[in-house]
Amino acid sequence: MKRYYLILAAAFAATALSCTNIDRAIENDIEVAKVQLADLVKASTVENDYLIPSSYIDGKIVFVPEDDWVSGFFAGSLWYMYELTGDEKWAEDAVHFTEKLDTIQYLKWHHDIGFMINDSYGNGYRLKNIEPYRQVLINAAQSLATRFRPVAGIIQSWNVVNNGWQSERGWECPVIIDNMMNLDLFFDVTEMTGDSTYFNLAVSHADKTLENHFREDNSCFHVVDYSLADGSVRRRCTAQGAADDSSWARGQAWAIYGYTNAYMNTGYQRYLDHAKNVAAFILNHPNLPEDMVPYWDFDRPGEYRDVSSAAIIASALYRLYSITGDKSYFEAADKMILSLSKAPYLAEPGTNGGFLLKHSVGSIPHGSYIDVPLNYADYYFLEALIRRKNL
Repeated sequence: MKRYYLILAAAFAATALSCTNIDRAIENDIEVAKVQLADLVKASTVENDYLIPSSYIDGKIVFVPEDDWVSGFFAGSLWYMYELTGDEKWAEDAVHFTEKLDTIQYLKWHHDIGFMINDSYGNGYRLKNIEPYRQVLINAAQSLATRFRPVAGIIQSWNVVNNGWQSERGWECPVIIDNMMNLDLFFDVTEMTGDSTYFNLAVSHADKTLENHFREDNSCFHVVDYSLADGSVRRRCTAQGAADDSSWARGQAWAIYGYTNAYMNTGYQRYLDHAKNVAAFILNHPNLPEDMVPYWDFDRPGEYRDVSSAAIIASALYRLYSITGDKSYFEAADKMILSLSKAPYLAEPGTNGGFLLKHSVGSIPHGSYIDVPLNYADYYFLEALIRRKNL
């Protein structure tokens, strides 16, 4: 009996030490974020205008226009800093960078409205209950709904006419796994308005994606192209992965996050089961590095790491743990966050152009944003810290 209590005490001590380590790491992350994001706010504020920082390349901050798919993440990071610190200055800054995106509520030419509006206006409405933001969210959901294709039962991701490289692929109605992330806008607006139209669109898209995007091992294709005439699948392929049949890391991250949230918003067991299946694919993959920061594609071990994928996965795993109580998700997320909370991933204060994390990958096939900071890596990292603290 005495030996049993000694073993039990040792187990509690190990757990306490682990909690202490990550608690200290998170507090340090927040202190670093205070410096970094304050610098980035300053660098992005020019003569009463608010530029949108996306990355830092060759010693220069890269700014993007309002209609770029990443335009909402910086405002979202500022809202998360307000949530983490309670400092009203972060909320004031967040309002400026949020309202820079006012026109996006009417954007209809691509699917990323959910990313852009939920991260900015959505977080602002959630945290500060700014009443005009409610109508912006509703307008954005109406705009996104125009991209629903009823025959196929999905939301079309990209236009394929006069739309750059997307027009050269021979696609008719491409849907990317990333699109799962835009469904939260529909779920949120359903809750706001009581209009089940948006809920039904989201469920249709999630079900069709579940049916057509995944392989037997629960990895996902990046792109599925549908026929507008009969809704059949014309092709399964990639745009940003290493190959059509490879497992692009950020695609797997969108999948686990998207289906975990779909379950949270519907209670449908099929979505939770699938989120767990995707988690098993990721966490048991032989090419997942020891520090839990994936290579940019699971089928390209030894190449570039993608910190953005790790941040997204960690945030999803904390939520999956809160749903299931499965400690393996909690422990895996902690390990990811501990890795991201130190070199070579966490920036030294005053460096990295004001971005928090280093070593993310945008699109290697397109030669863009390779091994650089990315604003959405910072966003999901801060979100993961909030979720961990709330646990």
